[in-house]
Amino acid sequence: MTIETNPPAAAPSAPAPLTKPARAYALGVLLVIYIFNFLDRQIVNILAEPIKLELGLADWQIGMMAGVAFAVFYTVLGIPIARYAERADRVKIISAAVAVWSGFTILCGFAGNFVHLLLARIGVGVGEAGCTPPAHSLISDYTPKEKRASALALYSMGIPLGSLAGMVLGGLIADAYGWRVAFFAAGAPGLLLAVIAWFTLHEPRRKGLRRVAPAPASAPNILHAIAEMKGKTSFWWISAGAALAAMIGYGHITFYGSFYLRNHGEGLAAMAEQVNAVLGVSFGPIGFIGTALGLLIGICGAAGTYLGGFLADRSARLNPAGYAIVPGIATVLTVPPFVVAMLVPGAGASLMILAIPIFLGAIWYGPVFASAQSLVEPHTRATAAAVLLFIINLVGLGLGPLSVGLVSDMLGATMGAAEGIRWSMIIFGVAALASAGAFFMSARTLKDEIVS
Repeated sequence: MTIETNPPAAAPSAPAPLTKPARAYALGVLLVIYIFNFLDRQIVNILAEPIKLELGLADWQIGMMAGVAFAVFYTVLGIPIARYAERADRVKIISAAVAVWSGFTILCGFAGNFVHLLLARIGVGVGEAGCTPPAHSLISDYTPKEKRASALALYSMGIPLGSLAGMVLGGLIADAYGWRVAFFAAGAPGLLLAVIAWFTLHEPRRKGLRRVAPAPASAPNILHAIAEMKGKTSFWWISAGAALAAMIGYGHITFYGSFYLRNHGEGLAAMAEQVNAVLGVSFGPIGFIGTALGLLIGICGAAGTYLGGFLADRSARLNPAGYAIVPGIATVLTVPPFVVAMLVPGAGASLMILAIPIFLGAIWYGPVFASAQSLVEPHTRATAAAVLLFIINLVGLGLGPLSVGLVSDMLGATMGAAEGIRWSMIIFGVAALASAGAFFMSARTLKDEIVS
């Protein structure tokens, strides 16, 4: 690809925000898309133990399948897709992406060995690369600036809600029909959702729509986009903080099910029996812990995500540094309760305490994504989102599950598998302090660098 060096033409003005009803519908559809994005991405976590047993995998292979295989292609392809999205129809890009990742999720259920599953997970990553950068750009066009963090936080609620659906449905279906059927059930609805998005979402650049700015003849080339971000110190610090937070979060969520099944197996079986007796259901250990973790991650994570966007919008009215201070404080507060949750002896007590760090650990999504969109001009927003996601996912999703798995295998060689995963989780939980430090460093320059 030839890279131009001439300055870009003047960027078109940003489109006017959508009317409130149209914006509500569009944000709702994008939220549902992101829920399925994370459902298909994260369902493998609750299925890790049955997959491990059937295919004879080590923890590092689980981490490779859940993290690296997905993240490398997801992150690398995200930037060229985002560059294309700066001037193309973002709705069509998102719709095609949903269809691709949903199809590969279905293929995961046909895997006969580690390599088959690895290749299918790569396909999921390829499809999901086309979702969030154009979605962030669309949301920023749909929404007034003063409500941007809240709108992006609403979209980001797809992370905990999709994880909830993946954990609950994955666990229940795996208990009843096996892990392969869980992949089939997770992927199939996305094919219908792709059609709905294609025909009902509005692209503000399309001719004939009211309240729209025309599409640029050519988006600024990649060098100019990177140059715009390069001078924004706060962008790189907040990206580092988010990447470390994601590394810890993805590493933990991949092995939550394994941690509880290995360390609290008897307690889970007893709790499942009690629930079965009261509700007349037939939970097995995997179905029970999948439902419990799904509800925790979904409800507490969604509440934390919404609160983060709300607090960031409020604090940013007085001082834009609030986009970084809010997640910094929340991240520091995750550490003590997480360590306690990993060490407390009872399964029930552990799960109740775990709700606190899950809630606090979701606060960073809205503020971080809003700051990235506010630090660049409108014509660079999709690229800024892609660069941010490249850093977050290459470090977070790529290294998080693999690193937790490697440390677990290493410690487990002498401590046993149950203690190995416990202490691996604790080590990475304490590392959240480094993430908080990066957020606070970003706060020092954020106020002076916001442009849009």
